[in-house]
Amino acid sequence: MTTLEDTDMNAFGPELPAMFDGMKLAAVATVLYIIVRCLNLKSTASPPEVVYQETPLSRYLFKTCPMLTKEYIPPLLWGKSGHLQTALYGKMGRINTPKPCGVRKFLPMQDGATASFDLFEARADHSTGDDITMVICPGIGNHSEKNYIRTFVDYSQRQGYRCAVLNHLGALPDMELTSPRMFTYGCTWEYAAMVGYIKRALPETLLVVVGFSLGGNIVCKFLGENRSNQDRVACCVTVCQGYSALRAQETFLQWDQCRRLYNFVLADNMKKLILNHRSSLLGLNSSNIGDADLGRLYAATSLMQIDDSIMRKFHGYSSLKEYYEKESCVHHLHKVTVPLLLVNSSDDPLIHQSLLDIPRTLAEKMPNVIFALTQHGGHLGFFEGAVLFPQPLTWMDKVIVEYTNAICHWEKNLPACQRSSNRDSNACLQSTGETLSG
Repeated sequence: MTTLEDTDMNAFGPELPAMFDGMKLAAVATVLYIIVRCLNLKSTASPPEVVYQETPLSRYLFKTCPMLTKEYIPPLLWGKSGHLQTALYGKMGRINTPKPCGVRKFLPMQDGATASFDLFEARADHSTGDDITMVICPGIGNHSEKNYIRTFVDYSQRQGYRCAVLNHLGALPDMELTSPRMFTYGCTWEYAAMVGYIKRALPETLLVVVGFSLGGNIVCKFLGENRSNQDRVACCVTVCQGYSALRAQETFLQWDQCRRLYNFVLADNMKKLILNHRSSLLGLNSSNIGDADLGRLYAATSLMQIDDSIMRKFHGYSSLKEYYEKESCVHHLHKVTVPLLLVNSSDDPLIHQSLLDIPRTLAEKMPNVIFALTQHGGHLGFFEGAVLFPQPLTWMDKVIVEYTNAICHWEKNLPACQRSSNRDSNACLQSTGETLSG
C-alpha cells in the first residue's frame, strides 16, 4: 500500500539531486566570490602614485629610480590583500632571513636611561666611494633583531652602507630598564643619542635617515625639531608611518579594514612589553607610574587606553590629546629641508586613507618631498613574487636603497659647499662672502 509520504517523495525524487547540485554550485560560487574579494584578485598591478614638484632633483630621480615609476607586482594569489601582506610581515617578518653580525653599543642618557643600538659595518664599497651610514629607526616595540630589519640591513651592507639600528627603549627582551620610562610614539632622545654618537665617532660619514612605521614618525620629528639635526644628512626615507597620532586615534577605534582588531593585537603586544618591565617602572624612585596605572593597563584593550594610563606619563603630559599633539611629526615635517621620500600603501589596514592627505599635501608644496603610494603592500609587507612564494627581498627594501643610491650620486656631483657633509660648516657662507667681496 502506497502512503501519502511515499507519493510526495516520488514526486520530488527526480528533482532532489538537481536541487542539491544547485546548492553545491551556489556554495562554491559564494566561496569563490569571498576568496576573490578577500584576496582582491581582480585588482591589477600598477606603478606607485607619485606626488612631487617638478625640479632638477625630481627629474634626476625619476631617471635613476625606475622602481618609483614601474609596476610593483605582489605575489599573485595573496599579495593583493593588505591583510595577508601585513599578517605575513607580523608573523614572519621576512623569508629566509639573513643574520648580519653587528656590535651593540650602549649610551647613558641624562635621565638615567640606557639607550642601545647595533652597528653593522658595510660589506662592500659604496658606488660613490664615500663613507655612508644609514641610521635606522624600527617600528613600534621593534629592534635590530627583527627579521625585516635584518633583511634590510643585510641588503644595505652589501650595497656599501654601514647601518646603525636603534633598539627601542624597553624592546630588547634581555635588557633591563635603568630608568622608569620606555620608548614612546615620538620621543627622539634615544635616536638623537645614536645619531650624535655616529657623528662624533665617524666625522667623515654621510648620514641616510630611515624610519619604519612608528620609527618614521620619530625620524621626521627629529629632523624637524632642530635645524642642526639635518647636518650631514643626505636624505630621509620613511615607510608606512601615520604622521598624526591625534588624527589616527579616532580611526583606530573603527572596524573599517578590521582596524579595531589590529588595535587590540597591538595593544596586547604593547601590554606584554610594559609588564616585562613592571618592576623597573614601579620600583624606581622617580617613577610616575603607580599601582592604579598598572591596574588600568591590565584592563586596557586599545593603544589609546595604554597611552593614557602609562605612556603619556613617562614625559609628564597632562592629557592624551597633549601627548599625541606633541609627539607627532606632522608639526615638524615642513621644517625638513633634506630630500625626503615618504612611502605608504593604499591597502595598509593600520593607516586610514584620511591620514595620507598629510604627505600628499606636503609633497605638493615642498620641492624636496616625494610621496609614493603603492596600491598594494599592506603594513611593512611589500612582498614581491610570481604566484605563491615571496622573494626574500621586498619592494620596500629595494626602493629605499635605490632612492638612497641616487641621492648619494646627486650629492657627489654638487659643488662642495652645497653637499650635506658641509651643511654643518661655514663653507657655503665663506664661499658666498668671497664671491660678493670679489
